[in-house]
Amino acid sequence: MRIVSDGINFACGLTILGLGLSYFLNPWIGSPFFLLAAFCLYFFRDPERPTPPPGVMVAPADGRIVAIRPLGPHETRVSIFLNIFNVHVNRTPIPGAVTDVLYQKGKFLVASHEAASTENEQNTLVIEGAGTRVVCRQIAGLIARRIICYKQPGDTVAAGERIGYIKFGSRVDVIFGPEWTFIAKVGDKVAAGSTILARRSDTGETI
Repeated sequence: MRIVSDGINFACGLTILGLGLSYFLNPWIGSPFFLLAAFCLYFFRDPERPTPPPGVMVAPADGRIVAIRPLGPHETRVSIFLNIFNVHVNRTPIPGAVTDVLYQKGKFLVASHEAASTENEQNTLVIEGAGTRVVCRQIAGLIARRIICYKQPGDTVAAGERIGYIKFGSRVDVIFGPEWTFIAKVGDKVAAGSTILARRSDTGETI
């Protein structure tokens, strides 16, 4: 299983600390640090996912859909909440070109709350391809205090490609236009890069 480098670093540091405490103080005192090291490896896991078929939009994050809201006549926002047991590596919902990456400082409200979409610290990627524009927004939560993004404007991304991650609990929003027919629903559990959220409905054009 592939592990994000931060997870390996955290696990190594906690293991060394646990070994030191066990050696110098008490053989059992390091046990909690060994458990935390194992959890870091679990939390930062990065499994391979199958390549999605053309003409679909896939979930950008693992987790549960907590909201589907129209933002007006031409846009819909879907919010996915990630708990600490979900895979936290984010993936692009569609293939195309990254036309913009915008970082916004903000609060650290509970990520499942509606206000988190506008008020929390966040990083927004705009992806355009084959006549469609999809916004993917990484949002920090109550515990998550650092957003990692691998991509820059001008990058080309494949379907379901890794775009970054958020540390320790978070939320990811995806915003799209009327050319998409949404097929998931609130409460659904989704997997980044593999669960299909929507299909093209305008002209049948594939991406």
